[in-house]
Amino acid sequence: MTSASAEHQIPPQVQLVRTYFMSLQDQICSALEALDGTAQFSREELPGEQGALARPRVLADGSHIEKAAVQFTHSIGASLPPAATKRNPHLAGHGFQATAISLIVHPRNPMVPTTHMNLRYFHVDTPEPFWYFGGGFDLTPYYGFNEDCVHWHEVAQAAAGPQYPAFKQACDDYFYIPHRQEQRGIGGLFFDDWREGGFDSSLTLTKAVGDAFLPAYQPIFERRAVLDYTQSQREFQLYRRGRYVEFNLVHDRGTQYGLQSGRRVESVLASLPPLVAWHYCPEFEPGSPEDNLLTEYLAPKDWVACG
Repeated sequence: MTSASAEHQIPPQVQLVRTYFMSLQDQICSALEALDGTAQFSREELPGEQGALARPRVLADGSHIEKAAVQFTHSIGASLPPAATKRNPHLAGHGFQATAISLIVHPRNPMVPTTHMNLRYFHVDTPEPFWYFGGGFDLTPYYGFNEDCVHWHEVAQAAAGPQYPAFKQACDDYFYIPHRQEQRGIGGLFFDDWREGGFDSSLTLTKAVGDAFLPAYQPIFERRAVLDYTQSQREFQLYRRGRYVEFNLVHDRGTQYGLQSGRRVESVLASLPPLVAWHYCPEFEPGSPEDNLLTEYLAPKDWVACG
């Protein structure tokens, strides 16, 4: 199939979103490389049938970033995986195109929080084509700093506008680890099955979230990456990373979707940290920064009001 004929198979809405996600991937990779100062992302182009494309990018063993993955995918299939139809059973059995960007940053310094973002668009071949957007971003600190949490949520609020309260609540609800009865982090934004206002309005909102990621995260990274830390604090970071792994492997719909859709396993699991630790029943000094992470930071809070 020629490139021209492959492009012809892609609906114009999908092409529009795909172009934006690829541009955002380039922008974020360049910014993260600059923040790290030494490491570069690996870059692959994995074309599929009918114009599908995967562009996995992974940065490893940097000066300030231990691992980061910024993945772009455009997949085309005859039937949506169960993870995508659980909430929309009427879409089961229909052909689809999906395009997405997802990222994770695992910093080396435990004073710098881990962060995640995902944006996605589904276009389903029902008799009247059905589409929806989803995504968001969240922050997972190991050591709490009020100004970082306030800044993160102020940028999120500016990006989501009047949707911020609902998107924040959805993020708090989604990034929760039931078997630990803990929040994964301090939240941010999360939305799914989004169609309000039509395609153009929904794309504008999705772009606002995507364009807000670097202004939300970069200042936090720059403030904290220069701080000193101890080996004990590093060990606490590795211990808390275990919560991130547990959520991703047990509860995350994106991981389930990637595995069910037959994507390359290395790409699906690229979000996992390179080093992690589990300790049996650790105890932390009451009032210590480690203890305060759970009691003061990982409980849902109106961070904008704290500013």
